[in-house]
Amino acid sequence: MPVDRLLPHNDAADLLQLAREIAAKELAPRAGQAEADHAFPRDIFRMLGASGLLGLPYPEKFGGGGLPYETYLQVLEEIAAAWMSVGVGMSVHVMSAYPLFAFGTDEQRERWLPGMLGGDTLGAFSLSESEAGSDIAAMTTRATRTADGWTLSGRKAWVTHGGRADYYTLMARTSDDGAQGISVFLVPADASGLTADAPERKMGLTGSVTAQVSLARVAVAHDRLIGDEGRGVPIALSALDSGRLGIAACATGLAQAALDTAVAYARERTQFGRRIIDHQGLSFLLADMEAAVVSARATYLDAARRRDRGMPFTQHAAVAKLVATDVAMRVTTDAVQVLGGAGYTRDFPVERFMREAKVTQIFEGTNQIQRLVIGRALATL
Repeated sequence: MPVDRLLPHNDAADLLQLAREIAAKELAPRAGQAEADHAFPRDIFRMLGASGLLGLPYPEKFGGGGLPYETYLQVLEEIAAAWMSVGVGMSVHVMSAYPLFAFGTDEQRERWLPGMLGGDTLGAFSLSESEAGSDIAAMTTRATRTADGWTLSGRKAWVTHGGRADYYTLMARTSDDGAQGISVFLVPADASGLTADAPERKMGLTGSVTAQVSLARVAVAHDRLIGDEGRGVPIALSALDSGRLGIAACATGLAQAALDTAVAYARERTQFGRRIIDHQGLSFLLADMEAAVVSARATYLDAARRRDRGMPFTQHAAVAKLVATDVAMRVTTDAVQVLGGAGYTRDFPVERFMREAKVTQIFEGTNQIQRLVIGRALATL
């Protein structure tokens, strides 16, 4: 793991060391078998909450850590390097709390945020639908106002923690006014009429549950509306800006884990009387992998520092997500190549890393969407 972190203060350095200890002692030893068993580690998220890691970028008065996003992302990278499913779950959970924190009322924040940040409740971010993935305006899940609150009906797709979450930060249509007709709701998982399908059978991240969620006239109270009615799209996009930084950090951690495995193998494996790392062809490949990982890390940290300073960072978050996830796919693929035939077997984790890397180019906005975001930003400069 990289050790030359540029942390803002001693508390952050201590926190990063704590994250590394948890990753080494609690996560890494379980990751391989849990992924093989498709076992969802709910207890790990409770432990991360109790350790204070789930609330790092949120204020202390709500039970958070009150730390910069830059620090949170470096901790997240360490978690993902040890167990990618947990890293992604942590990123999704932190993102699911963002609309409540940024757009909720003081009463709503005081009521629900402490449980989220302390790990008592696990969140899901429910934006996508089967026919409305990147096209948010095509959303059909509907919320109808009633005397007691709202009734929600529809179906959400690709929900991380679907069926395992305690609450869903969920976008639904409250009018037919296109993108201006969508609102955000905090829906409890035990609400009558809310059900989840069997988990998707995925290529990777098999320790992370992804499922479709159905809502059949789910009744929620008035105070479950987060932010102003009709402001769901800007709220969702604001959350995704930060969420994309989380995925960039996770992808960087995954790439670092693959690089570490490849370097360790290349130092021990011999061919033609020399360690294979001493053969120039392979050492150059490893050097390119190292350069890519370092570049990905620098990119997401740059975007995080902009966020921490209150500067616009939408474009930079898209760049970070694009760069880091493409790096993860390339570096994990190259790690398999370094290990040769052994890398293609399940005796080593690099084949799992490669499978896990692919989805990072897809969720939180495909990398084609990231290019669209970046291109539009350049067009308006």
